[in-house]
Amino acid sequence: QVQLVESGGGLVQAGGTLRLTCEASGNIYAIKNMGWYRQAPGNQRELVATIASDGNTNTNYADSVKGRFTISRDNAKNTVYLQMNSLKPEDTAVYYCNAERVAEFSGWNLLPPRDYWGQGTQVTVSS
Repeated sequence: QVQLVESGGGLVQAGGTLRLTCEASGNIYAIKNMGWYRQAPGNQRELVATIASDGNTNTNYADSVKGRFTISRDNAKNTVYLQMNSLKPEDTAVYYCNAERVAEFSGWNLLPPRDYWGQGTQVTVSS
Protein backbone atom coordinates (compact mmCIF):
# COMPACT_ATOMS: atom_id res chain seq x y z
CA GLN A 1 0.00 0.00 0.00
CA VAL A 2 1.30 3.42 -0.99
CA GLN A 3 0.90 6.37 1.34
CA LEU A 4 1.16 10.07 0.49
CA VAL A 5 2.09 12.41 3.32
CA GLU A 6 1.79 16.17 2.83
CA SER A 7 3.47 18.85 4.90
CA GLY A 8 4.14 22.57 4.79
CA GLY A 9 0.68 24.05 5.11
CA GLY A 10 -0.16 26.79 7.56
CA LEU A 11 -1.32 30.35 8.09
CA VAL A 12 0.32 33.15 6.12
CA GLN A 13 -0.48 36.76 5.30
CA ALA A 14 -1.42 37.83 1.80
CA GLY A 15 1.69 38.24 -0.31
CA GLY A 16 3.55 35.60 1.67
CA THR A 17 5.00 32.26 0.64
CA LEU A 18 4.59 28.62 1.56
CA ARG A 19 6.18 25.43 0.27
CA LEU A 20 4.19 22.22 0.30
CA THR A 21 5.87 18.82 0.23
CA CYS A 22 4.32 15.44 -0.52
CA GLU A 23 6.30 12.24 -0.09
CA ALA A 24 5.05 8.92 -1.41
CA SER A 25 6.14 5.80 0.44
CA GLY A 26 5.68 2.09 -0.12
CA ASN A 27 6.90 -0.51 -2.58
CA ILE A 28 6.90 1.95 -5.46
CA TYR A 29 8.32 1.11 -8.87
CA ALA A 30 7.26 4.30 -10.66
CA ILE A 31 4.77 7.16 -10.55
CA LYS A 32 3.51 8.60 -13.82
CA ASN A 33 2.16 12.01 -12.80
CA MET A 34 2.07 13.85 -9.49
CA GLY A 35 0.04 16.89 -8.67
CA TRP A 36 -1.66 19.19 -6.25
CA TYR A 37 -5.38 19.86 -5.99
CA ARG A 38 -7.28 22.06 -3.57
CA GLN A 39 -10.74 22.32 -2.12
CA ALA A 40 -12.18 25.37 -0.43
CA PRO A 41 -15.33 25.16 1.74
CA GLY A 42 -18.41 24.83 -0.42
CA ASN A 43 -16.37 24.29 -3.59
CA GLN A 44 -15.40 21.26 -5.60
CA ARG A 45 -11.86 19.97 -5.59
CA GLU A 46 -9.88 21.68 -8.34
CA LEU A 47 -6.56 21.14 -10.04
CA VAL A 48 -3.73 23.42 -8.97
CA ALA A 49 -0.73 21.93 -10.77
CA THR A 50 0.55 18.65 -12.17
CA ILE A 51 3.94 17.39 -13.24
CA ALA A 52 4.86 14.40 -15.36
CA SER A 53 7.52 11.84 -14.55
CA ASP A 54 9.85 12.95 -17.30
CA GLY A 55 11.02 16.14 -15.70
CA ASN A 56 10.26 19.53 -14.32
CA THR A 57 9.52 21.01 -17.75
CA ASN A 58 6.35 18.96 -18.32
CA THR A 59 3.97 20.80 -16.05
CA ASN A 60 0.39 22.08 -16.05
CA TYR A 61 -1.08 24.89 -13.94
CA ALA A 62 -4.47 26.32 -13.21
CA ASP A 63 -4.79 29.80 -14.69
CA SER A 64 -5.37 31.24 -11.22
CA VAL A 65 -1.89 30.21 -10.01
CA LYS A 66 0.24 30.66 -13.13
CA GLY A 67 3.24 32.85 -12.45
CA ARG A 68 2.85 32.47 -8.67
CA PHE A 69 3.11 28.73 -7.99
CA THR A 70 5.83 26.32 -9.12
CA ILE A 71 5.56 22.54 -9.02
CA SER A 72 8.61 20.29 -9.02
CA ARG A 73 9.44 16.70 -8.19
CA ASP A 74 12.29 14.48 -7.14
CA ASN A 75 11.75 11.04 -8.66
CA ALA A 76 14.51 9.47 -6.58
CA LYS A 77 12.60 10.48 -3.44
CA ASN A 78 9.07 10.00 -4.87
CA THR A 79 8.39 13.53 -3.69
CA VAL A 80 6.54 16.46 -5.21
CA TYR A 81 6.77 20.08 -4.11
CA LEU A 82 4.60 23.15 -4.57
CA GLN A 83 6.26 26.50 -4.09
CA MET A 84 3.55 29.10 -3.53
CA ASN A 85 4.49 32.76 -3.81
CA SER A 86 2.39 35.94 -3.70
CA LEU A 87 -0.37 34.11 -1.89
CA LYS A 88 -3.89 35.54 -1.96
CA PRO A 89 -6.83 35.01 0.39
CA GLU A 90 -8.58 33.12 -2.42
CA ASP A 91 -5.80 30.51 -2.26
CA THR A 92 -7.17 29.42 1.11
CA ALA A 93 -8.13 25.75 0.90
CA VAL A 94 -7.17 22.23 1.85
CA TYR A 95 -4.42 21.15 -0.54
CA TYR A 96 -4.30 17.50 -1.58
CA CYS A 97 -1.43 15.63 -3.14
CA ASN A 98 -2.19 13.18 -5.95
CA ALA A 99 -0.06 10.41 -7.40
CA GLU A 100 -1.42 9.11 -10.71
CA ARG A 101 -0.83 5.64 -12.12
CA VAL A 102 1.44 4.38 -9.38
CA ALA A 103 3.16 1.11 -10.21
CA GLU A 104 3.96 -0.78 -7.03
CA PHE A 105 5.45 -4.15 -6.17
CA SER A 106 3.72 -6.97 -4.39
CA GLY A 107 6.44 -9.51 -3.77
CA TRP A 108 8.08 -10.03 -7.16
CA ASN A 109 5.03 -8.86 -9.08
CA LEU A 110 4.03 -5.44 -10.35
CA LEU A 111 0.42 -4.58 -9.50
CA PRO A 112 -1.89 -2.77 -11.96
CA PRO A 113 -1.32 1.00 -11.72
CA ARG A 114 -3.65 2.97 -9.49
CA ASP A 115 -4.07 6.49 -8.17
CA TYR A 116 -3.50 7.67 -4.61
CA TRP A 117 -4.44 10.77 -2.61
CA GLY A 118 -2.91 12.35 0.46
CA GLN A 119 -4.89 13.34 3.53
CA GLY A 120 -4.67 17.06 2.77
CA THR A 121 -2.96 20.03 4.37
CA GLN A 122 -4.66 23.31 5.26
CA VAL A 123 -3.43 26.54 3.71
CA THR A 124 -4.94 29.75 5.08
CA VAL A 125 -4.09 33.15 3.66
CA SER A 126 -5.19 36.15 5.70
CA SER A 127 -5.90 39.54 4.15
